[in-house]
Amino acid sequence: MNSHRLLFTCFCMFLCLSLAAQNNGPANEKCGTMPYLQKKLQENAVLRSRFEQKKIEFNKTVSSRSVNNSARLNAIVYIPVVFHIVMANPALVTDAQIQAQLDTLNKDFFGANGDSVMIPSYFKSLFGKSNIQFCLAQRTPDGDATNGMNRVFTTKTNFNFDDAVKHSYSGGADSWNTSKYLNVWVCSLPSSLLGYATLPEDGTPAPEEGVVIDYRTLPGGSLNDFNKGKTLTHETGHYFNLYHIWADDNGGCVEDDFVDDTPKQAGSTSGCPSGVKTDNCTQAGNGVMYQNYMDYSDDPCLVMFTPGQVDRMETALSMYRTSLLSSNGCQPVILNNLDAQLRSVNQPSQRLCNTLFTPQVTVRNKGSQNLTSLQISTSIDNGPVTTYQWTGSLTTYNSIVVDLSNLTTTTGNHILTVYVSNPNSNTDQDRSNDTLQINFQYFAPMTIISEGFENNTFPPPGWDVINGDNALTWERVTGISKTGNASVRTNNYDYDHIGESDDLRMPSIKIAAGTDSAFLSFQVAAAAYSNLNTPGNNWDTLEVLISTDCGKTHTSMYKKWGPTLVTTNVAYSTEFFPTTSQWRKDSIDLASFIGSNDLIITFRNTTGFENNIFLDDINLRTVVVNPNLKAQGFLVTPNPTSGAIAVQFYPQPANLKGIQLFNDIGQKVAEITTGGGANTYYNFDLSRYAKGMYTVRAIFTDRVITKKIIKL
Repeated sequence: MNSHRLLFTCFCMFLCLSLAAQNNGPANEKCGTMPYLQKKLQENAVLRSRFEQKKIEFNKTVSSRSVNNSARLNAIVYIPVVFHIVMANPALVTDAQIQAQLDTLNKDFFGANGDSVMIPSYFKSLFGKSNIQFCLAQRTPDGDATNGMNRVFTTKTNFNFDDAVKHSYSGGADSWNTSKYLNVWVCSLPSSLLGYATLPEDGTPAPEEGVVIDYRTLPGGSLNDFNKGKTLTHETGHYFNLYHIWADDNGGCVEDDFVDDTPKQAGSTSGCPSGVKTDNCTQAGNGVMYQNYMDYSDDPCLVMFTPGQVDRMETALSMYRTSLLSSNGCQPVILNNLDAQLRSVNQPSQRLCNTLFTPQVTVRNKGSQNLTSLQISTSIDNGPVTTYQWTGSLTTYNSIVVDLSNLTTTTGNHILTVYVSNPNSNTDQDRSNDTLQINFQYFAPMTIISEGFENNTFPPPGWDVINGDNALTWERVTGISKTGNASVRTNNYDYDHIGESDDLRMPSIKIAAGTDSAFLSFQVAAAAYSNLNTPGNNWDTLEVLISTDCGKTHTSMYKKWGPTLVTTNVAYSTEFFPTTSQWRKDSIDLASFIGSNDLIITFRNTTGFENNIFLDDINLRTVVVNPNLKAQGFLVTPNPTSGAIAVQFYPQPANLKGIQLFNDIGQKVAEITTGGGANTYYNFDLSRYAKGMYTVRAIFTDRVITKKIIKL
């Protein structure tokens, strides 16, 4: 998607124009489903082509089934619904409101809504009734009892149709299995948005499928004219593949909603009209169907689907959302007497710094009987089994954290398997939740690291990646590098979850006592999407952290963002791929960590939705100074010599003007001038000179020091 930001800008312009064109009603009389769809289709040409083809195929199927009277369900089916109430104060939405919303949804779909008396006589024959019904979920995906209401606290004041409400990492609530539940997120939306939904086959990732509505649209909500619960009916129509009744072509009268028994309509309706209403698309007859749930009329005026719309929704259920029909989400939970659930493996973490460790697990009692004893078994890489006998008292639906028997591992990547058995010395009646596996690694600390990511294995041995949101993260790329043929990058260009961090961790490090200096160096290449003078911008940030306690706590050693991070001052509106000249070598002094063991250095990317960051040639270098050099401060080696000599200083010499070489009769045979700067290391080659005694003179502004050497 090398122009996705331009498309996003165009989309925003499209949305503004679209909302301006629909100027028949107030600003908050809007559905975001079609702009949400258009955004995805504009960004992905392949998806757009595929979606259009699927739409054609679906329309043909609906038409064929309608002709053959096979589009309809033969009996009532129930779809489990979970309401995720994501608000700063979730208690503002009451259980009674949710129940009233579900009742409204069921009545509207089934054609049992009392306000159907408002359907005018000329449309009564077009009153559609669906066999799709909805229940509040009775069980969670884990099989726990629930009332179908998941209240989640958030610090966000409102959400938009960017799907942030659908993820805990962005302040929302993670979906329940969308193949088994209709997920409805209830939250605060901007005043211009009542709700939005995902259409079948629209490219939405499975965890984001469902419906989002503003909490004020619930029955009894505070949004006047839109507080009868009809927003959810409208958006659920989209969820089952219905389009707006005016087809979103803004009066063109060319597009339609693919339903034969809904009249053509120029644009959305506002308010609550009465009598026959015509427009330039339907200029005579019974006029437009402003009573239809897929219009924008006020809630009291929305009272009907048509048979054609019902055919379309029920066909969509059977073609695209059929897994909802086999869900057990509407079935109450019947507890087994004995059911111990292994809820999580808390330790070891992803990285170990010792071969000896203590596994830690969380066990939950999902049985009706009080849990008093349990066997918890562990195995590394399917090796020998170690069993821990737990005793205690754990009541239904309560959990306990248990530290197990110590285990010993070896160098490398491993799999730890943990399983529970014999609750109360009997058989566990649900074995499906007894076993968990986790990956972990142990590598002995290294003293030198030189990594250019040339090997195909990523992460390299001893390295690992922490990807908290399971989205874009550090990855190896080929054909882009400072040296060699590979490097690593984070794709902040496509990573729009602003503020999310991803860690690339180096192997454990040991900097031995007695080391004189230690440095971490690396090549970095980065660019921004935004102009570098943009005030208050969310910039991509690269930080280098060091931990002395195996990753539990960290100290920041390096942190750059925006103008201080980039290696080019040009703002890139396309993805940044650096040339060899667009890299910078940065270095970090690690002298304060000399003598430390099990150090972990982390490269942390925090995305600002800007552009790519690349790393290459990551090197840890330590220096141990010759003890004679440390003692004398000036050393010439080897002595005697048959050729080359090294002239060394410790520490870096101040005020050094030059170094001269004299033979045994006082002639100057060679000289090095420092030119105002000074290094700690210089070379002379005596191979072309005669055998004998020579003198090396180091000339400072305030003194001269000498060393005699013998040329063999």
